[in-house]
Amino acid sequence: MRQATAAVLMLAALALAQPAQLGPRPFYLLDRLEPGPLRDRLAACAAGTEAYPRSPLAIGHRGAALFFPEHTREGYLAAVRQGAGFVECDAVPTVDGALVCRHSDRDLAETTNILSTPLAAKCRKPFRPGRKPDCRTTDLTLAEFLSLEGWPEGHDERARKPEDYYRAAPAWRTLAYSPGTVMSHRRYIELLKPTGVNFIPELKKADLPPGLSLEAYRRRIVDDYRELGVPPERVYLQSFDLEDLRFWRRYAPEYAANAVWLDGRYKERGFDPAHPERLEPTMEELAAEGLRYLSPPLWVLLALDDGGEIVPSAYARAARKAGLELVPWTLERSGPLSSGGGWYYQSIGAAIHSDGDVYRVLDVLVNEIGVYAIFSDWPATVVFFDRCGR
Repeated sequence: MRQATAAVLMLAALALAQPAQLGPRPFYLLDRLEPGPLRDRLAACAAGTEAYPRSPLAIGHRGAALFFPEHTREGYLAAVRQGAGFVECDAVPTVDGALVCRHSDRDLAETTNILSTPLAAKCRKPFRPGRKPDCRTTDLTLAEFLSLEGWPEGHDERARKPEDYYRAAPAWRTLAYSPGTVMSHRRYIELLKPTGVNFIPELKKADLPPGLSLEAYRRRIVDDYRELGVPPERVYLQSFDLEDLRFWRRYAPEYAANAVWLDGRYKERGFDPAHPERLEPTMEELAAEGLRYLSPPLWVLLALDDGGEIVPSAYARAARKAGLELVPWTLERSGPLSSGGGWYYQSIGAAIHSDGDVYRVLDVLVNEIGVYAIFSDWPATVVFFDRCGR
């Protein structure tokens, strides 16, 4: 066990020592960007020979989830190697109270191989053709969870066999790097601590197991960093629940200083990023209570002007005027952008025609809005833009 741990730490240290390894994707996207000043600027920089440094602008969303199973050791290390300045772990509890990295407490059937293991017997709804299984992290012990393999997110309810259900990621993802090694929250910390990257853990809403109170759940995510000796300035706690952030300010103000509120108000009836003055709390009220970082979906920060050009939304302008730093999500999560980009680009879909338009979006986010950092399923794209697009 000690030898295995030493090997993991050595890999993490190597990832820090080397320049960012961008791979071909940022340049594939550049080839598809329409001709113009932005493409000329990026292409001139890309032709240089200087190394790409680690970027504080790039957040590895669940690791490097475009081509690696989310929240796995392999995806986390890929994000570090690509030069991400942050790597995310969504934290949910196991039945024995440990935290593990999962986007949801109910996604095991879609993101792991649980259906092909004896642990399938613990699913609340077992696999049946034509029906969605219900397999929860909160019903497993930490040891049971760590026995699973991570798989790219996807499912096929028409599958006749359990293994075909979870091996159904969208066609634009590849299974070349499957399966992956699932991670506890503490293993995520131990893996990334030597690399120098920042941690951005999210406390997920979950059905808590018996014996774990909400207060204890909120404390545990902080205590893991304290106990493992991570400096507060490297930790950016995040949640959709403002009450979580308020609790952390009371319980651990040093770790709450960089807390990020994931703004879920886009789900509310009547939400309109063109009218931020209607929001409660207002931007000014959020800033007054000590919030520094606000994290909405990409589309909330973007709008089209009368000429059809991408511009900052009124929401973005109001947040920056109030002194709030913006951390949008999620780049590189929509698949091919040939038909408007889908949900993440809904406010500017008429201007999105090709994969290269991701750089037009980054140009507005970075150079006009001045976002603090950007969640991305392939952080190398943001690392390249940070070096060449400013």
